[in-house]
Amino acid sequence: MLKSLSLGIPLDPLPEHPVFDKSVPHAPGRPQILTVDEKKLAIKNALRYFPENLHEILGKEFLNELNTYGHIYMYRFRPVHYEMKAYAISEYPAKCQQAAAIMLMIMNNLDKEVAQFPHELVTYGGNGSVFQNWAQYHLVMKYLSEMTEEQTLSIYSGHPMGLYPSTVNSPRVIVTNGMVIPNYSSRMDYERMYAQGVSQYGQMTAGSYCYIGPQGIVHGTTITLLNAGRKYLNIGDLRGRVFVTSGLGGMSGAQAKASVICGAIGIIAEINEAAVEKRYNQGWVLEKFRDIPALFTRVKKAIADKEALSIAYIGNVVDLWEELAKSDLHVDLGSDQTSLHNPFNGGYYPSGLTYEQSNQMMVQDPNKFHELVQDSLRRQTSAINTMVQRGMRFWDYGNSFLLEASRAGADINVEGSRTEFKYPSYVQDIMGDIFSLGFGPFRWVCTSGTAKDLAVTDRIAKEVIESLKSEKEIDIDVEQQYDDNHLWITQANAHNLVVGSQARILYSDCIGRMQIACAFNNAVKSGEISAPVVISRDHHDVSGTDAPWRETSNVKDGSHFCADMAVHNFVGDSFRGATWVSIHNGGGTGWGEAINGGFGMVLDGKDSTEEKAKTMLSWDVNNGVSRRSWSYNNNAEKTIKRAMKLDPNLKVTVPNHASTDLINKLFQ
Repeated sequence: MLKSLSLGIPLDPLPEHPVFDKSVPHAPGRPQILTVDEKKLAIKNALRYFPENLHEILGKEFLNELNTYGHIYMYRFRPVHYEMKAYAISEYPAKCQQAAAIMLMIMNNLDKEVAQFPHELVTYGGNGSVFQNWAQYHLVMKYLSEMTEEQTLSIYSGHPMGLYPSTVNSPRVIVTNGMVIPNYSSRMDYERMYAQGVSQYGQMTAGSYCYIGPQGIVHGTTITLLNAGRKYLNIGDLRGRVFVTSGLGGMSGAQAKASVICGAIGIIAEINEAAVEKRYNQGWVLEKFRDIPALFTRVKKAIADKEALSIAYIGNVVDLWEELAKSDLHVDLGSDQTSLHNPFNGGYYPSGLTYEQSNQMMVQDPNKFHELVQDSLRRQTSAINTMVQRGMRFWDYGNSFLLEASRAGADINVEGSRTEFKYPSYVQDIMGDIFSLGFGPFRWVCTSGTAKDLAVTDRIAKEVIESLKSEKEIDIDVEQQYDDNHLWITQANAHNLVVGSQARILYSDCIGRMQIACAFNNAVKSGEISAPVVISRDHHDVSGTDAPWRETSNVKDGSHFCADMAVHNFVGDSFRGATWVSIHNGGGTGWGEAINGGFGMVLDGKDSTEEKAKTMLSWDVNNGVSRRSWSYNNNAEKTIKRAMKLDPNLKVTVPNHASTDLINKLFQ
């Protein structure tokens, strides 16, 4: 069935154009911003994938797509003769196991159960793309099927430039997404380049083929809520506590499940009813309401009963916040996960319009839509400010809410400051110290596709944590993270988190990641795990992302706008054993707002793989801990000093701390 993956773009015969499948969600239309000459170039660029005898028929088709959707997806070439999903690694037509693993990961990112807009090749975040068009997909799969262990595939923003000679120890694939000259990294630059087929926004794990469905953000949100309770409410138990937020999409959908895992009462607004139904049918949303008074009555009962509950409000988040501000309902914690990195093209829906009306207006009258979005942001901020004055704690979930509210003129900035906000980013205030301890979202995929192998990996990871917890002289902050993640991995299977590939996520530090990876590799070697395991991580990690409004928002030495860490991570992983590496412009905070990178590594049971895993994972974590230590983070300095004691080959520059009083005296 999958043999056709080795054939490349299907041309003889030319496939029939599939019908527009309304059973899956589709991306909103992109803005129509190209001039006639730029449209001509976009058509020319698309046709270079095809022989000249097809140019006339495809040229008309591609122009129609460009005029209708604002982008050329090449829908005719969407595969329809096999189901798009992660198959067992043994089913892929590949010459080397590493290439087959990458094919598996790509198809998982495009699985309709996993991807947000699978037919537009968007995995999550509204525009986080795997490829720009279906021709690129076919070519990449063909190259991977032909690849040997002495070749590397180079991919430019979805486009496979080709296979190049390399070595066994080189990465099999190198991916870049959106790597444009900094002065040409505005939103409109992105829209123009994407429409012309020359660049794409890879988000994070969309464009690096490492997305594992919403399970990843379920765990991250769970960890965030637990630590928010400790920091803001001084409690370790969230039963009877109310958390209000928005979004039930590809990433934000995790908030409902995480609320229940933490024992809290989660109220999540979502205007797209299809997204609500998906999470409701999945069992992540337990109840749904359209009527706000009825919703509030239900929440008050849940508070009294200390019931763990997730409720979807089918409607606009602005309306929910404004009604909360008028009510007597106490909210403990508040946040937002609308896709505000993409505010004017489907990432945020203004009050007063239905979902369908908004999708029409953003294409037909973008200026009016822009005004309505910013008006809604001002209203939402005003209601949140009222709730905060009544005792709620609010944080930005790294989705650019604070940034876009500020740009809209909302009352969100600290008085007299253009860049400092009233509320923190969740990394700045909650997760940053955890990253500085070296803990972050480590993840893996069992390429056999069996739940049995996943259960073995869960047990192995649990045993590693137990061993680490038993060691003497563990810092209490580190021990707390081990405890949280031990609980997580113990309960993970019961929470039914797998969507798509047989995957798992776990927050772990450098030592934990190295030991888990080596234990997996040994289990593959012995046959206890029946097929290779792919390890990776979210780019939202200790070292993977430079983003001043999120991942590096707690960097205090002025370097939070610098991207050296993410670039060094990409390069360093590439020659330390990663199977593939990626570096992207953008991320959760949007195009031009971050540089982020990731990796994938195939654990195949070889002795040489174990050494690669140790070397690469040590760098992948300690690079970021070093940078955070140099920028005056106490947790990071403590962590890197511990790491240097464990590895005599690790020698890191640590800061000398100048007295604030001394510096102040210099200016008197």
